[in-house]
Amino acid sequence: MSNPSHPAASSSSRPGPPVVQPSSGNAIVVNPCQRLNPVLECIRNVSKEFGDIIPDFQLGKTTCALFLSLKYHRLHPEYVHQRIQRLGHAYTLRILLLMCDISEHQDPIREITKTCLINNMTVIVAWTPEEAGMYLATYKAFEHKSPDVIKERVDRDYHAVLKAALTSINKVNSTDVETLRTSFGSFANIAKASPEELLKLPGFGQVKV
Repeated sequence: MSNPSHPAASSSSRPGPPVVQPSSGNAIVVNPCQRLNPVLECIRNVSKEFGDIIPDFQLGKTTCALFLSLKYHRLHPEYVHQRIQRLGHAYTLRILLLMCDISEHQDPIREITKTCLINNMTVIVAWTPEEAGMYLATYKAFEHKSPDVIKERVDRDYHAVLKAALTSINKVNSTDVETLRTSFGSFANIAKASPEELLKLPGFGQVKV
């Protein structure tokens, strides 16, 4: 977990991140100070190589991660602050990957989270090296993916959209939606219906109306 010096460490005002282009294609670039980290053996399905970078892991042109063991943090509480300071404002998505390897972890995680909020960093907590490796590999694998791949799939059929819209209203269930649809035909007609008309429908009381 040593912290080798880097000539770009104080250049927090640089317009862009200090990106290292992987020599073996689309690989995770790893800081040599992480060479003995057991997490490296758990990064699967993506390639990795060592490179002269400021963060511990470069996961893309705009994404990086620092790694911190809570056991190490307990012995060296200043370490994470030094690493974040050296990172400056580089990279758009900045991750602090926490390895939770102590039993009394609530207070240090709370403290570190506050530090990360101030420094525009995202905290990811892992409980095993395998979990940490999976997070790193997933960030890399999704580097060029559209946000659409994690969006909820919504059926664009009119009845499905009508159901999704109306059941978002408290007290309205799927049976009520079918009653409204067969009685009024469209969302526009439902919206124009008077309270008196709605009260005549089966299952519609004053609260629901």
